[in-house]
Amino acid sequence: MKKETEALLLRIFIGESDRYMGKPLHQHLVEFFRSEGLAGVTVLRGVSGYGKNSIVHTTSILRLSTDLPIIVEVVDKPDKIEEIKKKLEGVVTEGLITEEKARIVFYEGGSKPKDDSGVE
Repeated sequence: MKKETEALLLRIFIGESDRYMGKPLHQHLVEFFRSEGLAGVTVLRGVSGYGKNSIVHTTSILRLSTDLPIIVEVVDKPDKIEEIKKKLEGVVTEGLITEEKARIVFYEGGSKPKDDSGVE
């Protein structure tokens, strides 16, 4: 069955070396968003990029960076995204957060079995 709904996409641009309470920030964010019941989250690792300070981080063998760009994308209904943004204060202390409207096109099907970690 196909369902369409309006949503918000939140993109959080951070560095691979960013941490929160002793663990990688991107890992904390995935666990946090899951515990908050958000619809979906994806972590993307960049091969090259720079931020506000203009220092290039890259996977190039000549300039291998230990702080590659990370993008955490989370999508859900606008009210849930608005609530989650308030809770990100103090968690994401450096980086960039963007928000855009999205249309979710969702195809329901059979559920996939989960492994011990809860991952499908």
